[in-house]
Amino acid sequence: MRSRYTAYCVGAADYLRATWHVSTRPAALTLDDTPRWTGLRIESATSTGPTTATVGFVARYRSGGRAGELRELSRFVCEDGRWYYVDGDIQDD
Repeated sequence: MRSRYTAYCVGAADYLRATWHVSTRPAALTLDDTPRWTGLRIESATSTGPTTATVGFVARYRSGGRAGELRELSRFVCEDGRWYYVDGDIQDD
């Protein structure tokens, strides 16, 4: 999760796609219009099975001179010893 957050911070679209599970990976990923990410807090990390897990996080950002937060519960799957992002649910406050 932390490495994917860092990839968003530095605009590493290739890394994000490589760590996205093939079943949900977008064909292309453009990060040109993303906000400026300013912090990450992991709130939970839960094993949901032998090869699956969820991570709850809050990512802080600035966009258009305003601060904001993205809260998500992300799902991951482990294949061949590597964890891949599957998808996530945006959490409302």
